[in-house]
Amino acid sequence: MHDDSLVEGGLTEDDLIDDAEVDTMVREAILAAVGDSQFLHAKIDSWSGNIVEGCLKRLAALNKPFKYVLTCNLTQKAGAGLHAASCTRWGDKTDGKLSVQWENQTMTILVTVYWLAI
Repeated sequence: MHDDSLVEGGLTEDDLIDDAEVDTMVREAILAAVGDSQFLHAKIDSWSGNIVEGCLKRLAALNKPFKYVLTCNLTQKAGAGLHAASCTRWGDKTDGKLSVQWENQTMTILVTVYWLAI
């Protein structure tokens, strides 16, 4: 018997990751870690670690059959630009990538989340 609800690789529509949900999770993790703080070089390691950990906890709580990879770039606003690029090649129906840029007056944070079906 063929199950029409299967998308690819045994996954159903309910198993898939929603970009908007990931965006919300990342923004929540950033706000929980940084809040309304101003850039402070001594806090970068703590902030970036807490952002990545917060994102991974939220993603794991989805209980979906995926592996996750995250990057977090945190830079002080000092007149220079922040440029980032990435490329992926995988199952376009199941796997995904989302970059979230968050800013305040003194810093820019760029978090990229990759999810890969297992």
